[in-house]
Amino acid sequence: MSVVVTTVVRFILPFMQLYGFYVLTGTEGPGGGFQGGVILASSFILYAITFGEGVDGRWVKAFKSLGLWIYAGVGVLAVFYSLFNAEFLNYSATFLSIMVPHTVARGVIIADVIEVGIGMAVCASFVSMFFDVVARGEEK
Repeated sequence: MSVVVTTVVRFILPFMQLYGFYVLTGTEGPGGGFQGGVILASSFILYAITFGEGVDGRWVKAFKSLGLWIYAGVGVLAVFYSLFNAEFLNYSATFLSIMVPHTVARGVIIADVIEVGIGMAVCASFVSMFFDVVARGEEK
């Protein structure tokens, strides 16, 4: 790669990732977990294309799993809490009522946690797909 390409990529990558994190928490703004995860994945893929470096497969699997556990964990926690209170997904009676007094703020926090889990899983899945395609192309 040329010096111009590497310099531009080094300059633009932090902004891409910052924008990906902004879009990831799409409760108050545009986007959501899928869109933010794709933007973050594209920044890692751009880095890999530019500098020729890969990502450790263990990290990708860990982020996929952690994203799934975060996403599913919020749902399981809400179901578990509703067994005792009989108010399923009622933000006024969730497990966050002790820490966050305002009902709408609880909903935003829960939605943002779910979006982060989705974003992690999507980002890791797209990075994994990219490196799988690259590995198959190198085999031929």
